[in-house]
Amino acid sequence: MDVQPSYIKLLKEGTLLTKVEETQEHLAYCRLCPHECGVNRRENKGFCQAGDKAIVASFGPHLGEEDVLVGRNGSGTIFFGHCNLRCVFCQNFDLSFGGEGRLVSNKELADVMLALQNYYNCQNINLVTPTHFVPNILAALYSAAQQGLHLPIVYNCGGYEKLETLKLLHGVIDIYMPDFKYGEAERGQRYSQVVDYPSRAKLALKEMDRQVGGLKVDRGIAYRGLLIRHLVLPGGLEDTKEVLDFIKRQLSPDCLVNLMSQYYPSHQASKYPEINERVSAHEYGEALSYARELGLRLA
Repeated sequence: MDVQPSYIKLLKEGTLLTKVEETQEHLAYCRLCPHECGVNRRENKGFCQAGDKAIVASFGPHLGEEDVLVGRNGSGTIFFGHCNLRCVFCQNFDLSFGGEGRLVSNKELADVMLALQNYYNCQNINLVTPTHFVPNILAALYSAAQQGLHLPIVYNCGGYEKLETLKLLHGVIDIYMPDFKYGEAERGQRYSQVVDYPSRAKLALKEMDRQVGGLKVDRGIAYRGLLIRHLVLPGGLEDTKEVLDFIKRQLSPDCLVNLMSQYYPSHQASKYPEINERVSAHEYGEALSYARELGLRLA
């Protein structure tokens, strides 16, 4: 099965360029994410601390992603610097808090995408923490698509997304892969410094589901759809159940859920005694059993 990424159609119609132009406005008055800082990113910085150029920390084939993304040659990941969340347990805090990486032009970012396809033979282009660099990504994608890029685009985000931005991405993104971190607002405020994480994430996931539906796979490789990650935190079983209940009740039954057990105390987690330990096998087992009882499609 040879499925053409949706952005190719937008390119031919001229709609992709229109989307590029619309997103550029946010560099002068940024309202890309729920923080709605309204800053001129050519001169100042908002919550995420990003300027008007993308920061790429690293790129290359990633074999540690979900099997449906990896295939034979790996998922073509591009790790961006900065983030619109402040997760105290972030395992990539050098990137998300420190903005580690290299400033790149949109042309250079397009070249990275083409290298992942033509040199590394990756299965997809996997944009890791992309929200604050959507204008740069769309401009680079427009250029790369003109030069023959034809891989599915994966939007690998923290789940704290703005509905209007996601609607701009309709037809551009093939696979949405958001985190759904918390079901309780208090936990989002305590651990990620945002007061409205669950409500924003739920709206975002429903919009993503509307755009791409459940995860579609051909010969073991995903080409379109929704894949949700949830990291089980110590003492967070009830919150995890709330997250899983929402997925079951509100989203397509064939979206894929990766219930992750690899939490470990990182960055500033030691300041929060309740999460300053690993998730126990019993705790994760309880979460997994609940997900199976709900009949979720698990990675």
